[in-house]
Amino acid sequence: MTDVGLLKAKIRHVPDFPRAGILFYDITTLLQDPAGLHAAIDGLSEPFEGQGVDIVVGVESRGFIFGAAVADRIGAGFSPVRKKGKLPWKTLAATYELEYGTDSLEIHNDGVSTGQNVLVVDDLLATGGTARATCDLVRQSGGKVQACAFLIELAALNGRRKLVSERVFSVLQY
Repeated sequence: MTDVGLLKAKIRHVPDFPRAGILFYDITTLLQDPAGLHAAIDGLSEPFEGQGVDIVVGVESRGFIFGAAVADRIGAGFSPVRKKGKLPWKTLAATYELEYGTDSLEIHNDGVSTGQNVLVVDDLLATGGTARATCDLVRQSGGKVQACAFLIELAALNGRRKLVSERVFSVLQY
């Protein structure tokens, strides 16, 4: 059982970042603490141990930190999803809506194989656009999204509404 109190105590709250009115949950303080980092990885991994996940897809950039560790912990492979133009091989792309405009994510076209069971991991679920695009990439690749796992979920932003066909798990909710 993950010690939610320990995790929340290790996350720094930064008001007015990146702009006025935003409260930013800074996980760098959690990552610097060995017990906190271990607890975070436990919290993200435990629900998926023995669940047949073949590959973990981590979303740039903090999803790489947690995703690779979760993959190692549950005995799965790891594949990164990155911003457009950052991967060196042939890619598949998905575009998603931002507050003002759009952005794109990419995965190597061989990053997930047809039929693989996939766990999508990221540090934060906010509005759900990045997670939705990542799930779309997994499906374009022929993979099956087993679940999406997040360290933090900002519940008031209702990102789950964009993930209605996915099982969503979050360690911490704010």
